Amino acid sequence: MTYRITIERNALRFSSAHFTTFGGECEPMHGHNYDVFVEIEGELTADSWVFDFSEAKRIIAAICKELDHRFLLPRKSTSLRIEEGKGEYEIAFGDRRYVLPKSDVVALEIDNSTAERLAEWLNGRIRAALSASGASSVGRVRVGVEEAPGQAGWFTSNAKGG
Repeated sequence: MTYRITIERNALRFSSAHFTTFGGECEPMHGHNYDVFVEIEGELTADSWVFDFSEAKRIIAAICKELDHRFLLPRKSTSLRIEEGKGEYEIAFGDRRYVLPKSDVVALEIDNSTAERLAEWLNGRIRAALSASGASSVGRVRVGVEEAPGQAGWFTSNAKGG
């Protein structure tokens, strides 16, 4: 039998700036107040829970805090020219150029800062943190990133990483 817990909103938020690229275009830099939704499925532990709610909230909120009030830089983008300097990133698309201090940037190993890719990145970080905390009964982890009310991207991973 599989059980599921959900953790969402409240402390699971972050505000970040970004822009996405699509179809040869790049949208203007802008920001969102993101809400995060997490579902964790698995077998019950000896204590009859999938995972402790308080610990799950602490783990996920800490990851969200890393993204809060930062620019989300998709390091694997094939559309952006990204130069890393001593204390800054220079990001270019066509004739547009941004120079941002590293302290204002979180460089993510994703190809585009879409809600779907952010959900995938968060999923990987959450799954790794759950594993590091000894959560051996966790199977499926599903993460949603809502960038505007009613507009969210989701990513699901299973125990074997797929």
